[in-house]
Amino acid sequence: MARGDLFPEIEPFAAGYLPLEEAVRAGPGSDAAHLMYWEQAGNKSGQPILFLHGGPGAGAGTVHRRFFDPEHWRIVIFDQRGAGRSKPQGSLRANDTPSLVADIERLRTSLDIESWVLFGGSWGSTLALSYAQAHPERVAGMVLRGIFLGRTLELDWFLYGLRTVFPDAHAAFAGHVPESERGDLLGAYLVRLLDPDPAVHVPASRAWSCYEGTCSTLLPVGNAVANFARDRAALGLARIEAHYFRNRLFLPPEGLLAGMHRIAHLPGEIVQGRYDMVCPTRSAFDLAAAWPGATLTIVPDAGHSALEPGTRRALIAAVERQRA
Repeated sequence: MARGDLFPEIEPFAAGYLPLEEAVRAGPGSDAAHLMYWEQAGNKSGQPILFLHGGPGAGAGTVHRRFFDPEHWRIVIFDQRGAGRSKPQGSLRANDTPSLVADIERLRTSLDIESWVLFGGSWGSTLALSYAQAHPERVAGMVLRGIFLGRTLELDWFLYGLRTVFPDAHAAFAGHVPESERGDLLGAYLVRLLDPDPAVHVPASRAWSCYEGTCSTLLPVGNAVANFARDRAALGLARIEAHYFRNRLFLPPEGLLAGMHRIAHLPGEIVQGRYDMVCPTRSAFDLAAAWPGATLTIVPDAGHSALEPGTRRALIAAVERQRA
């Protein structure tokens, strides 16, 4: 079925909070008690598909249900530790990639799902690849967008290279910290994002998130930057993202490409905006070269956002090709 836009809005048929392992150990009220928000929508008996949001720390939204035909798919969406509706918001306690992979597996077993298709963009593509390499037998296929492999060259591009194309946005981003600290923007921001004083961490999180939002679309979109700048959303995104960046995304030293032999047989779709400035096309190209089972689609008139028209169409078509 060819479709030009998102499916109609739908409501979940189930939702809840899943206590994670350290929450069970720590007991109610503990600072370590991560509670992970999850929901299901669409066809209760349908083919399972898991949505993995970006960031890390961005959280999922109601619009993300609309990439999937609700008559066919059993749509599972969750907010990763510290992100979105999960609690406590912005928490960095036991927050790393292996823990997120374990959380996904815990969610799968709690929902009694044998295997599922993974759908993830940006950091969601990183997490999807990490989970698939750890549990290839639980993955039926993948649809990935805006590929981010967590390599040093990608982190350096985000922190410094983007000024080549967005010098004004980068000047505002770097200008939030004193000139003497701009040689280590990540360290300077992390100090401020972890400061307990809202007068310090709120403006820092807003500056970080507005920078990312400004660079995320090919053409300016009215509410895109405003959505990134909302204080609660901005704090979760900026604090968790900086924490993961400082720790090189908690990925294996050899990187994700070195583990592609574990999932080379899986069917995959890679959708990439040609003018994606947050996660440049080189990473999608490198991933496709290492993944024989994947098809690469480069959208000629799109940037990073999943909601740009060409990317929306390509993603929906890619999901349709994953039908069992």
